[in-house]
Amino acid sequence: MLTALKKYFRFDHHQTNFRREIIGGITTFFTMSYIIIVNPKILEAAGIPFGPSMVATILAAFFGTVAMGIYARRPFAIAPYMGENAFIAFTVCGVLGYSWQTALGAIFIGGVLFTLVSALKIRSWLAAAIPNSLKIAFAVGIGLFLTFIGLNETGIVTLGVPGAPVHVGELGSTPVILAVVCFLLISVLMIRKVTGSLLIGILVTTVLAFVLKAAETPDEFISLPPSLEPILFKLDIAGAFTWGFFSVILTVFVMDFVDTTGTLLGLSFKAGLLDENGNLPEIEKPMMCDSTATVVGALLGTTTTGTFIESAAGMEAGGRTGFTSIVTAFLFLLGLFLAPFLTAVPPCAYGPALIVVGLLMMTTITRLDFTDLTEAIPAFCVIVLMSFTYNLGIGITAGFVVFPIMKIFAGKVREVNAGMWILAVLSLLFFIFYPY
Repeated sequence: MLTALKKYFRFDHHQTNFRREIIGGITTFFTMSYIIIVNPKILEAAGIPFGPSMVATILAAFFGTVAMGIYARRPFAIAPYMGENAFIAFTVCGVLGYSWQTALGAIFIGGVLFTLVSALKIRSWLAAAIPNSLKIAFAVGIGLFLTFIGLNETGIVTLGVPGAPVHVGELGSTPVILAVVCFLLISVLMIRKVTGSLLIGILVTTVLAFVLKAAETPDEFISLPPSLEPILFKLDIAGAFTWGFFSVILTVFVMDFVDTTGTLLGLSFKAGLLDENGNLPEIEKPMMCDSTATVVGALLGTTTTGTFIESAAGMEAGGRTGFTSIVTAFLFLLGLFLAPFLTAVPPCAYGPALIVVGLLMMTTITRLDFTDLTEAIPAFCVIVLMSFTYNLGIGITAGFVVFPIMKIFAGKVREVNAGMWILAVLSLLFFIFYPY
């Protein structure tokens, strides 16, 4: 049995073993388990009840991640996207006034469209058209974005201070001190080449947070999941087929495409999974997993799903194959019953792990050619806008638009292939119709 699993997941090819894959899967799960609570909390603003939404979040993550492991055999975890959930809750339902049922109808339509273009290999063709400079920028941008998330989650950096967009947090508070200690602990363990450094740091800091009352110890560790019935199959597909909803569907479509493509290429670039041409072999398989997970998620009652950048933490911990995703997926399934404990893991424990992974992701910037400004300027736009707009999609689409512009005015228009022109036009439409 174990030999068959090793062969199926190509352990020898990826120079890995069960221990590394399991640690990788657990690490990925702990760094992204916050989504179990955060996603339904955000969607609660759209009117979706919290309990059923939490169940939908877990089931969508399980379906997508287990599919990624078995079908695509990649160490990527899938869950409802941050950013897309806020767009639905605060813009589509809050500002534009649409019901959450109609919004989920738009998510479903976008997922079906993605499944079709993935099956036709259009998405993989477009992904192959992206130049290496932008693929490098995706990895760097993800690193900076993860770092920013980690700093904000831990309270080391705070937002919204009058006179400055960001400000140093309360460095003397217990959670921030624990976050700094966790960062140093993980760093030292990594320097000493201790296997599972990220996971050890997360678990040790969680225990310290409970002991020092920096995080609330859960009253119970096991509970039965709420019923999914109030939101299951409640999407309004017909209501989304209106001209007024075109901008919403276009936004959902483009955000899902660029988020998934950028994340897949960025993570794969850092992990050395790209081939000699800079492409991810059989990229249509992970793309098919995220698109079908979006369809399933909409039916369950949650928003767009896709590959999570926190997968980088599990890959840094050693995960290289789909077995890592299998481990993460079943931990999500356990989350249906262990939600009280899993959601008690505080930001001061998982935030520093994101900061460390951000550092490691950013190291790929050394491979960017800054002497060619037609490559460096679009890459720079991707990196800074991914982080400073707090939206991966904005940064990636900006790079797609700026790249051909730079080539045109440099007299290098022949370096822009057909796929990049399509991505540029699609990205331009995104900025035109985005319901700001």
